[in-house]
Amino acid sequence: MATNTNIQLNTIEEAIEDIRQGKIIIVVDDEDRENEGDFIAAAEKVTPEMINFMATHGRGLICAPLTEARCKELDLNLMVTNNTVLHETQFTVSVDLKGHGCTTGISVHDRAKTILSLVDDDTKPEDLGRPGHIFPLRAKQGGVLRRTGHTEAAIDLARLAGLKPAGILVEILNEDGSMARLPQLMEVAKRFDLKIVSIEALVAYRMQHDSLIQKKEDFEIETRFGTFRLRAYLQITNKQVHIALTKGSWSSGESILTRINSTHVNNDILGTLTNDADKRLDDMFRRINEEGRGAILFINQEIQSADMLNRLSELKNLQAQGVNKAPQ
Repeated sequence: MATNTNIQLNTIEEAIEDIRQGKIIIVVDDEDRENEGDFIAAAEKVTPEMINFMATHGRGLICAPLTEARCKELDLNLMVTNNTVLHETQFTVSVDLKGHGCTTGISVHDRAKTILSLVDDDTKPEDLGRPGHIFPLRAKQGGVLRRTGHTEAAIDLARLAGLKPAGILVEILNEDGSMARLPQLMEVAKRFDLKIVSIEALVAYRMQHDSLIQKKEDFEIETRFGTFRLRAYLQITNKQVHIALTKGSWSSGESILTRINSTHVNNDILGTLTNDADKRLDDMFRRINEEGRGAILFINQEIQSADMLNRLSELKNLQAQGVNKAPQ
């Protein structure tokens, strides 16, 4: 947390273990954001007793964070197309499970069954009645590294615990209906013997333990300067696609020729196939080709990831056909 540094919170490792065991934890965010705490648990571990505890002692709105992919699978459209709330929490249409012993949808048993259905691979969109008494929340891909909200924290904690990436959460209110702040949240954690962690600590944990990039393309490219390997990586924190053109191999710790370029990524890469490359890069390409190993990194700050990946896919297909030219 930004303040109250004298207050000792639990570790993320402790929180992950409790989530894995199907326990409820408390997650707090920064006082400069919502400055609130939520009860959070894994969706696939939910029980009627957990729902009753959250409703009784949380007193806020019980919601079910889901991934973008899962929301799409269940046809859970956003509640509104123009989100104007402060932190852009992405509520979908509310739902109840139809049948399966559910009646009005509001009882703790009905709500637990509805939440379990959201993580059941056999659940189809038509199995869910809309509107209902459970409020799914669509999390940002990339989790707390993309958005530091309780929605994303619930997804990240479930995933890190080896469970399906879905959660259940509720805001914690004081008995008088006011928002519980950190001192009151510490008292709640002590009273019910719950772990309490911060989103800030979860961000730090993920930065240390998670890979922040995903490889999206990997193929050889014939350039005016020789054969290079093109690899494209998606940076999950901002959804930008960055590119590495490499030649040869090397061991960790070895010094190699390297250049980092952050301007006109598309033109610079396609320019290696034509005579339109940035002349400043020509010498480096030639030197790497002569040396037999090296890397040029292109840091993308201008092209949307989907557009970049589409262009690279076209380039890959042309190269596979032996066509040494830039895609149109």
